[in-house]
This record gives sequence, C-alpha cells and structure tokens, in this order.
Amino acid sequence: MLTNPLFTGCASALVTPFTQSGALDEAALRRLIALQREAEMDALVLLGTTGEPCTLTMSERERIIAIGMEESGAMPVIVGTGSNDTRRAIEYARQAKELGASGQLSVTPYYNKATQAGLVRHFGAILDSAELPMILYNVPGRTGVNLSAETAAELAVHPLIAGIKEASGDPALSADILGRTQGMLPVYCGNDDIILPLMAMGAVGAISVVSNVVPIQTRAITKACLSGCYDQARDAQSALLPLIRALFAQVSPIPVKAALARLGLIEEVLRLPLTPLEEPHRLKLEALMWDMGLLRD
Repeated sequence: MLTNPLFTGCASALVTPFTQSGALDEAALRRLIALQREAEMDALVLLGTTGEPCTLTMSERERIIAIGMEESGAMPVIVGTGSNDTRRAIEYARQAKELGASGQLSVTPYYNKATQAGLVRHFGAILDSAELPMILYNVPGRTGVNLSAETAAELAVHPLIAGIKEASGDPALSADILGRTQGMLPVYCGNDDIILPLMAMGAVGAISVVSNVVPIQTRAITKACLSGCYDQARDAQSALLPLIRALFAQVSPIPVKAALARLGLIEEVLRLPLTPLEEPHRLKLEALMWDMGLLRD
C-alpha cells in the first residue's frame, strides 16, 4: 500500500471545454485550471466523467494532460483512464504516466460490465502494464456494476492502489469499505451532497463537480472536516446543497457546463450524445446563481 494518499482534501473533476466548432478550447482549459490553482485546491482530476472522456481522441487526451501538467502548479494531476476495454484502459494509463501524471482514476468497466473477479483482474492488468498509482472509481449509476466492499478490500492490498472514489451514493457501502480496509484504502467522496457524512465516517476528501463552479466553498467543506470542525463543515455543506441539486438536475456535465458558460468561463458546448441544459432547469440554475451572488449586474 502507498505510504501516503495522492491527496487529502478536495479535487475538482474538471470539465473539458470546447469551442463553438467543437474543438478543444485550450485557452478556456487554462482559465479553468488557473481558477482551481488560485483556490488552492488539493488536486486536479482531468478526463474523469465530468470531462466527457469517451468522446475524446488520444491526441486530444494527450493535449489536455499536457496542459494540465503545465498549468497545475503544486496540485497533483490525476487522470481518468477508465474504459470497458482493458486494453484501451492500459493505453490510457501508459499515456498518463508518460506525460507525468501523479496518478490515475479508473472506473469499473461499463456496458459489458464484469464480475467481481473480473474487476480484480481488470484493475490488476492495468497496474501490471502501467505502474501508475490508481484511485478506483465506483459509480454504479453510470456503469451498471457495483464494486463491492469485499472486492475493494481485496484490491486494497495492491501496492499501487491509492484509494477509491466512492460515488454509489450509498453511505453504508462507504462505511463497509472503511471498516474492512481499516485505513489501508483512502476513500474519496464522489457525491457532492454527502461530502460531510462520508468524511465524518473517515473519508479523506472528495472528488467534486460543484467545485468547478465554487472551488473555494467546496474546499471549505473538506478542510473543515479534516480539521474536525464538523459544525463549520455542516454549514458549508448545507449552503451548497441547492447548487449541487441544480448541477445534477440533468446528466452531468450538462448543468455544470451551463453554469460555467453563464460565468463567462467556457462556451456551452458538449459533444453528442450530451445536449445543452433544458428549460426549466436553466432558469432555476441561473436564478440560484443570482441568489448566491455568483452573478452580478
């Protein structure tokens, strides 16, 4: 097991900005990373679910990672390398390692799925082929397969398993993982609405979507939890719940891209099959952003 986690605290699962023509918007990507750096975020996640990785070419992935390495400053850069094809996941992991990433975030295989034994072999094959520290990523709502607590404990003994992003939305599963691994496996909350509960149980941080929009406020939740200031964390978590709900009113990253576009940070461009935010969700999101003081005359 790694001596230390890749990070503790808050990491943003960054969106991938595109121009109106659909090309990678490198200038916008640099702006977004600069905002994360200025907020003193604890890590940066590129090419996670929020980054629309399934729509990107290898050359686009390379450019995104390279820009991330250039702009991230002291933030560790963790690259999403997951695929439902183990061979392709190995290619992604090798690319991330060659470009200098600190670690990889690897989702359970989607669509074709796998047994629990298959998950162990899948992640093991990736690590055998590309020795880059790995945060497992469990998000059954996206993939259709749930990584069990027993499997998480089995994988935790691998020297390159650096944690798990637990995004099932089930605090009981996170508690089971924490109980079975006894500190061997750092757990990161993958659901913005339950950062406080999971960290109160022992999670070491969060990999967040809402922090694309409000990085300072999101990091405040994890910072307070790590300091044992749970009343402060409760207040910070409660203050963000309306925005969190609005950012998941439709499939992510549709709403978060709409919010960032309204802030003038990116163009509201997604790649099919994702489409722009629909009414009335757009009106509710914009009204909320005004109420929170994120928008000004």
